[in-house]
Amino acid sequence: MKVKVLNLDGSAAKGEVELNDAVFGVEPRADILHRVVTWQLENRRGIARPTRERSDVSRTGKKFGRQKGGGTARHGDRAAPVFIGGGKAHGARLREFDVSLNKKVRALGLKMALSSKAKAGLVVVDTLDVKDPKTKGLAAQLAKANWGKKVLVIDGEQVNEGFALAARNIVGVNVLPAVGANVYDILKHDTLVLTRAAVEKLEARFNG
Repeated sequence: MKVKVLNLDGSAAKGEVELNDAVFGVEPRADILHRVVTWQLENRRGIARPTRERSDVSRTGKKFGRQKGGGTARHGDRAAPVFIGGGKAHGARLREFDVSLNKKVRALGLKMALSSKAKAGLVVVDTLDVKDPKTKGLAAQLAKANWGKKVLVIDGEQVNEGFALAARNIVGVNVLPAVGANVYDILKHDTLVLTRAAVEKLEARFNG
């Protein structure tokens, strides 16, 4: 699959990029994408910490009053939730969200996410070099390109510092290095923009 290389303002640049069909030409499957996105979001969650219930607190188990004749309610021990220092009634339980997913499924999901964007109009730019790393100038360039409200820009080994500096205050524009490419971020943005270096890195990631 060949894609024309563009500039940041949407104008045509010199040359084309040949995209590997093994990475950018896979037929997307909703079930695979759903599994990978669910795995990502579950692993972002923290552990739900437990509270100490009646059997967890350190209190005496001795019955502290008579069963009858005391004029008060019957109690067994001080660990009951009605007492200060007692256990929590119906407290939160320990919950872990460490979901496992095979590496092959995760890799396939990323290929499918990239392929879905390739079908919808993947944008490839030469570089992210900007003459003046100012938000106003970059925002004008991106508005001229008209890539949508949510744009994900993926660079090569490292993100271009000037571009990242100028783009960090633009609403809807997110920047990642190639190593940070993931299914959830790719799918939730309207447009995926890759640099030449990002294309090479992503293809090498799967071929390696």
